[in-house]
Amino acid sequence: MAFPIDHGHLLVIIVLSCLFMLSLPIPTQSTDPSATYCNTNTNFTSQSKISANINDLLPKLVQGTIQNGFIATSYSKFGSSQLVYGLSQCRGDVSNTDCSTCIQEAAKQIRITCPNQADARIWYEYCFLRYDTRDFIGEVDTGYGVIYYNVQNVSDPDGSFNKQLGGLFDKIESRAVKVENKGLGKEKVKLSPFLTLYGLVQCTRDLSALNCGQCLAIAVANFATICGNKQGCRVIYSSCYVRYELYPFYFPLDNSQLHASKEEKNYNYVVFRSS
Repeated sequence: MAFPIDHGHLLVIIVLSCLFMLSLPIPTQSTDPSATYCNTNTNFTSQSKISANINDLLPKLVQGTIQNGFIATSYSKFGSSQLVYGLSQCRGDVSNTDCSTCIQEAAKQIRITCPNQADARIWYEYCFLRYDTRDFIGEVDTGYGVIYYNVQNVSDPDGSFNKQLGGLFDKIESRAVKVENKGLGKEKVKLSPFLTLYGLVQCTRDLSALNCGQCLAIAVANFATICGNKQGCRVIYSSCYVRYELYPFYFPLDNSQLHASKEEKNYNYVVFRSS
């Protein structure tokens, strides 16, 4: 897989990132969100029917995610004209315990972070939750995203790192679109006797195989524009997630998992949204 650099797209991302950098804290603990989004164009009052529906929807999302790792549903106790759509999902490699802890925290925190927005989203490393009065289920959504990148570069004079990276993601993307894998693909590849590259992709499970592949292709394209020759990169969208590192970060972990917490300090990020 080649990673062409789209300079026009890169310029848009850089400009928009300057506008939104202050909206997102870099997580310092595993309990901190990786990203949040509160659409201020969808504000409502705390006493509204929308607010009541969201309050009733959230426990259903939590319960469904704990039971199945994923749920996409809608709810209203005031008729179909007041429907609120919700989706939540845990990363496919995490334990049931970690999934449960994460999604319960997400459901609690999203109402604190976005108290009066009908379109709200929250991402953690292990889970994702969103709701909206618009039916988004089944659609590819890359309109808002966050990219974390390691500030340290790899030494790649002959292009072998990018070749290995492309091959790894070709493999795990093809796995993710298979129904039996539920949108998840993960794998590692030895770069040298002392260095291993780890990769993971995941789509939300409401997407078709075609839409999952489309979302992942858009996400992986950011490796060239933002994360070129970086030691690690995470691209977070509402419909999919991609990540690579030079240390183990997905489960089951290799022996050097303690290195990951130290590496988090080496990350910067950009936030962007489409016009």
